[in-house]
Amino acid sequence: MFGRDLISLMRAGYVLAREGAFAPVDARALPAGPRTAITLARLIERREGGRRLAGALERLGPSYVKLGQFLATRRDLVGQRVATDLSSLQDRLPPFDTREARKAVEDELGQPIEEMFAEFGGPVAAASIAQVHKARLKDGRAVAVKILRPGVERRFARDLRTFATAARLGEAFSGEARRLRLKAVGEELARSAKIEMDLRLEAAAIAEMGENTKDDAGFRVPAVIWEATGRRVLTTEWIDGHPMSDLEGLRASHHDLPKLAVNAIQSFLRHAMRDGFFHADMHPGNLFVEPDGTLVAVDFGIMGRLGSRERTFLAEILWGFIRQDYRRTAEVHFEAGYVPHTQSVDDFAQALRAIGTPIRDQSASDISMARLLAQLLEVTELFSMRTRPELLLLQKTMVVVEGVARNLDPRFDMWASAEPVVGEWIARNLGPAGRIAGAADGLGTVARVAQHVPNLLQRAERLAQDFADAAEEGRLRERQTNRCRDTALWIGAVSLAVIALAQVF
Repeated sequence: MFGRDLISLMRAGYVLAREGAFAPVDARALPAGPRTAITLARLIERREGGRRLAGALERLGPSYVKLGQFLATRRDLVGQRVATDLSSLQDRLPPFDTREARKAVEDELGQPIEEMFAEFGGPVAAASIAQVHKARLKDGRAVAVKILRPGVERRFARDLRTFATAARLGEAFSGEARRLRLKAVGEELARSAKIEMDLRLEAAAIAEMGENTKDDAGFRVPAVIWEATGRRVLTTEWIDGHPMSDLEGLRASHHDLPKLAVNAIQSFLRHAMRDGFFHADMHPGNLFVEPDGTLVAVDFGIMGRLGSRERTFLAEILWGFIRQDYRRTAEVHFEAGYVPHTQSVDDFAQALRAIGTPIRDQSASDISMARLLAQLLEVTELFSMRTRPELLLLQKTMVVVEGVARNLDPRFDMWASAEPVVGEWIARNLGPAGRIAGAADGLGTVARVAQHVPNLLQRAERLAQDFADAAEEGRLRERQTNRCRDTALWIGAVSLAVIALAQVF
């Protein structure tokens, strides 16, 4: 087994070298062994270059594409430049034969396909793990049938073993690999792949988000057809609408593109902050617009979660940025355990001020979320903070959704659009009643609650006073003069707080 893994690694190394994936590496900074390996790899590099690492992973196959997509969410490990390259990976493959698909459905559901479906068409979309067919149930409803590729579990299991071998070898010989915890990264990838290859779990995610959003205007998820769903087959209602990537189709159907942009960003923030459960792959191909303008999300293989504790600290950090109270914002990081206590609160507050202050006088259109994220990532490295995967999914998805919105409306003001969602959450959850109720849930006993009530009341009173002061200041300001600055602060703070929260042990 180990020998086969080594052969697979050698093949992968050859393809990576051939495609020029090692070209950006500065070999002069490496120890003698890796420096020699990089030098030899460059001897076989194709001179025409290409997309470097992303192109090499696409050549290596679907498991490596998934690895690259996963690493694109771990900027803390691979760096901003590599993550940007990997974000271009396309998870598309030629479809497998419809006869194989029909057999897979029959084997999984235990019935002849004619007994389940009145019609069963060819594939309409194909990716590395599964493909989708349009079909019609006996009662006439159009449905989408997602089917795992034949043999995909074996292929991924083999490649995941190879990745694990590479991680073990890396950590055995490299202190940097141990610092980056390559074995833990491999285990995380394996868990993610296991979830994606059990379509019952995706069905459960759809059902949970459907319950969370049942009363939301302008957003919904497809209904799951449970009697036609199993581990390798997922059947949902068919969505008739334009994908968000089809701008010309949306315009031809007379959709309000700026309104759709606002709906996309507000829906995402509502799921993340209100529900703590969000779709973590909201690219344009996974978002459809129905004739009445309702936004429908599909493909729930990758989901993110935020606990109540993370959401509460996110809001406190956000409010600290809005009020320019960088000392308090820094203290929240330390209270939450996000920054090691070996670091200085004052130094961290100074670093936050260096990022937060420049956005104070900028208009919303001048603030780049991607640049803000990159700046804070650089700062967090200085304070020995580590990253939690679900919060990295949050920041990655926020950037993607911003891109979707700006594609719909180049003049889109993300900051102003998100303000109502963020403000509502803070008002509802950070008042005295919400703070004490949340503490009671988390502490579990009356005695422990009583021990913390004085501090909770003090913090709640301070927040309530801040809101009162802010409201009074708002009434005294001239709204038109200061609108751009205030709305920029709201979600400039959101983007900063998201990344700040992502730096967790």
